[in-house]
Amino acid sequence: MKKQIELSDISRYRGELMGLAMIFVMLFHVWMPKSYFFYGLNRCGNVGVDMFLFLSGIGLWYSWCKNTSVKNFFWRRYIRIYPAWVLMASLFYIPNYLNVPGGGYSPDLLNLVLNILINWSFWRIDDLTFWFIPAIMMMYTFAPAYMNLIRRNPAYRWLPVAAMVLAVMVQYYPPIHQSVGHVEIFFSRIPIFLIGINFGEYVKEQKKFDGSSIWLFLILFVMSLAMCIEFEESWRGRFPLFLERMVYIPLTISGIVLLSLLLRHTPSFICRGLAFVGSVSLELYLIHIQFVLKYVKVYKLGYCLTALTMIAISLVLAWILHRGVGLLTKKLPKNIG
Repeated sequence: MKKQIELSDISRYRGELMGLAMIFVMLFHVWMPKSYFFYGLNRCGNVGVDMFLFLSGIGLWYSWCKNTSVKNFFWRRYIRIYPAWVLMASLFYIPNYLNVPGGGYSPDLLNLVLNILINWSFWRIDDLTFWFIPAIMMMYTFAPAYMNLIRRNPAYRWLPVAAMVLAVMVQYYPPIHQSVGHVEIFFSRIPIFLIGINFGEYVKEQKKFDGSSIWLFLILFVMSLAMCIEFEESWRGRFPLFLERMVYIPLTISGIVLLSLLLRHTPSFICRGLAFVGSVSLELYLIHIQFVLKYVKVYKLGYCLTALTMIAISLVLAWILHRGVGLLTKKLPKNIG
């Protein structure tokens, strides 16, 4: 192992780390009996969402430093997400509207259109079917303003702390809870996204820690993982979920640093496989639950076979979707403005 912890490894292995994050999320979505030894650890796979947001924040800082055009920023973000999103949202919400009594998530035609365009039912009634898409698009919307702000005045890098307080207010402060408490899952993920943007500067400048600091990251990782496992095994249903997501913050940061160290010594073929998963992570997210897992789990294959089957089929379909959308959008400009 190198004597120093190089934060540039997070950028070097960004694709692999995103692949791992997506695998954690997919494994989390497969039902596991509570009697299984790894139940608590599997339930912690939800931290893959936070890993993805943290890495996305780092990537946004890199992109912003190269080109501060707001039009270009939004174009690059949405051209990656929107075509695949509209297609898969149509495949889900139109049949749901036609076949479920009352229109399902779309009580009328206007709501159906809004669901396809912006997943309106997430903001309206906390529809979690594809919740990450409207959440990340909203975070992209305010990211340029935040990045401009911290470049002009670095003191505002403390805003993630304010975002943590906001997450508490969403849960407990009546006026805010009554207004947006149903989308707590969004507000409790804002801090890690902003921290990722903050961290992007350190990664870009290739900051290094002395090798002995690995013990700090190990302590943070073990403490936060132990607490998350305890939450899942002993306290599930008896605490507000935002509390565990606050513990996800040190778990995410320490976990990514330690995983980037581990990836230095991982065989190249494994890294290539993880990077491939990372490259189709958006498509995997859109496909794996509603279009694969939903149909695989009826065969009751057990956790391992269900997970492996779901991942294998989802990878194939995600690659096809990725390639298809790529062909449709290849003539569009990569940058505007």
